[in-house]
Amino acid sequence: MKALGKILGLIFLGLLLILVALGFALTHLFDPNDYKDEIRQLARDKANLELTLNGDIGWSLFPWLGLELHEATLASAASPDKPFADLRMLGLSVRVLPLLRRQVQMSDIKVDGLNLTLSRDEQGRGNWQDIGHPAKPAAPPATASQPAPSEAPAGTEPTEAPSAKPLKLDIDSLTLNNARIDYHDAKSGQQLSAEGIELTTGAIREGANIPLKLTAFFGTNQPVLRAKTELQGQLRFDRALKRYQFEDLKLSGEASGEPFKGKTLTFAAQGQLLLDQAAQVAEWNGLKFSANQLRALGELNVRDLNNQPKLTGGLSIAQFNLREFLDGLGQQLPASADPSTLGKFELVTRLKGSPTSLTLDELNLKLDDSSLTGNIAIIDFAKQTLSAQLKGDRLDLDRYLPPEAKAAAASTSRQAEVKSTVATASQNGSNELPNAPTQQAWSETPVLPIDRLRKLDLQLNLSLGQLTLDKLPIENASLKAHGKDGLLTLENLRGELYNGNFAVNATLDVRPAIPLLSAQKRISRIPVEQLLKSQGQKPPLKGLLDLNTDISTSGNSQKAWVEGLNGTASFALSDGVLLDANLEQQLCQGIATLNRKSLSGPARGKDTPFEELKGNLSFRNGAASNPDLRARIPGLSVKGNGDVDLRVLGMDYRLGIAIEGDKTEMPDPACQVNQRYVGIEWPLRCRGPLELGAKACRLDKDGMGKVAGKLAGDKLSEKIEEKLGDKVSPELKDALKGLFKR
Repeated sequence: MKALGKILGLIFLGLLLILVALGFALTHLFDPNDYKDEIRQLARDKANLELTLNGDIGWSLFPWLGLELHEATLASAASPDKPFADLRMLGLSVRVLPLLRRQVQMSDIKVDGLNLTLSRDEQGRGNWQDIGHPAKPAAPPATASQPAPSEAPAGTEPTEAPSAKPLKLDIDSLTLNNARIDYHDAKSGQQLSAEGIELTTGAIREGANIPLKLTAFFGTNQPVLRAKTELQGQLRFDRALKRYQFEDLKLSGEASGEPFKGKTLTFAAQGQLLLDQAAQVAEWNGLKFSANQLRALGELNVRDLNNQPKLTGGLSIAQFNLREFLDGLGQQLPASADPSTLGKFELVTRLKGSPTSLTLDELNLKLDDSSLTGNIAIIDFAKQTLSAQLKGDRLDLDRYLPPEAKAAAASTSRQAEVKSTVATASQNGSNELPNAPTQQAWSETPVLPIDRLRKLDLQLNLSLGQLTLDKLPIENASLKAHGKDGLLTLENLRGELYNGNFAVNATLDVRPAIPLLSAQKRISRIPVEQLLKSQGQKPPLKGLLDLNTDISTSGNSQKAWVEGLNGTASFALSDGVLLDANLEQQLCQGIATLNRKSLSGPARGKDTPFEELKGNLSFRNGAASNPDLRARIPGLSVKGNGDVDLRVLGMDYRLGIAIEGDKTEMPDPACQVNQRYVGIEWPLRCRGPLELGAKACRLDKDGMGKVAGKLAGDKLSEKIEEKLGDKVSPELKDALKGLFKR
């Protein structure tokens, strides 16, 4: 037995020596460069590929099947004069014996100077699509004795080809240097490039971690963009399970170009990636992402990859300066009233999405001094449909709105006009009536971003503990609005204001060239002086306002809105006071004049209280008509009619004040109310800027003449009654009284 074993050993050793000698002879006596033409023809026949070998072919046979190519180009056989790839050098070697067991054991693979030029023509066909599809030889004519290839002999079951055992890969390393890829789409004009590609890996073995490092420069022309990237990590794959992992991913780089307008984006990402094709799952766990000063953590999961992918996950963005971040990306934000807004931004949310939508659920958003919760959804990416349902503690919206436009020259002139009028007005009403204002009071600067609003597709439901809007501190505010195809609707805006409440609904139609606006407003028991103070105006009166309006207008500036204002309004002001205007004193002065007496005491007080002020307004092209003004002051009642010109903020009213017999504890003897004055309407005229309030009111001299005539008639009637008594008929006395009254 020992001799037999020794003999077998010698036989195998001899065979091995023969194989080695044969390999030596083949590699030294057989030159593959002599068969370049045959290799090219084989590439044409089997892969429809035009192969050009400009350099020498180096090779080895045993124990490594080695190959080394130099200066080679590849093109489709359909267009051999347009190569899509050229290669400076390719070197690889494979162990021979493991190939018999369907195992690929390779040493280092080295690729240097690979250039790929890929393109699509106007019809969308790529220059690489014909590769790998050899021409099929013509099929021989079928005969009766030969069944068609697809037909099985009668009485037999079709058999399935045995499944091939997959190759087992074992590669020491892969190195790719100085590679470049260019892509061009003739139809769209899109160009993409990746240059300076450097790829190195460790040992490539299935089921084991493969160290990998990739660097490249990417570029595109639509838009013009350049990016430098570096990718590192551990790649792991299992082809039988269709499972691929990228562990300890580290991606970093910089990008610049047209989207960033000269600025640079520095980005980085980390995490664990998984693709499980069998389970149709893709995951990114332990996600860490940064872009300039933005820092985020999270996880992403995608299910149903082959059908309708569904995204779930979470995202947390640490506090950062959103304004500076956007500026660093070259995104210029519109000017806001407060330039420090967007200085603090923080976000925590759960994610849900699909290829056409994205939802931020369980949203917790902190913006400057505001905290908001709820959800935000982009319902349709293509249509840019946005839906938001948010609840927050407070929001000062005025800080984020555009800054107030400076007054136009006409408004400046009006301010000078009002200032001059105020300087000449006096509280006791001894001077002439102020002139009606003539200067325009509103700006012509555009207010609304019409182009953006026409594209807006929005559904918004917002509730806030406190909302500051137009300088008004609104408590328990709720807002519901939607917009689509250029029609924006404010379904409801309601809240509490200065212990009162209000509700508003409105529409804005920006589909026509000139926008159309309409609004309905209800105000209940809101202090009017607080409203005026919030707008920077000195209030001429105080009181609780009830207001109902239904108005419409058009245009896109304050001036256009006021000049196009039409509609109706009704108002009632209760528990009110006319500030800095003692109407009682002015009336007392008039009564003293009629009594032919002089006031003996100083003016009492500077304000005039009233119990009620109400009326109805009809707006027509910026001018408001008020035919039924009514007011009640203790001891007095007021009726009036007039106009308010909102274009210049001026008024012109005629008032009738009826004395109802109010008596103070210590009245001035000169203005004691005589019984014959009770029921008489004392005329008052108010004309001038609205800012003057009651300071613009004076006794109407023309009306006072009529009052004096009526009083004289009443006096004569008393004399007639006294002198004639029962001496004449009642009809004659009535006729005489009527004559003297006239």
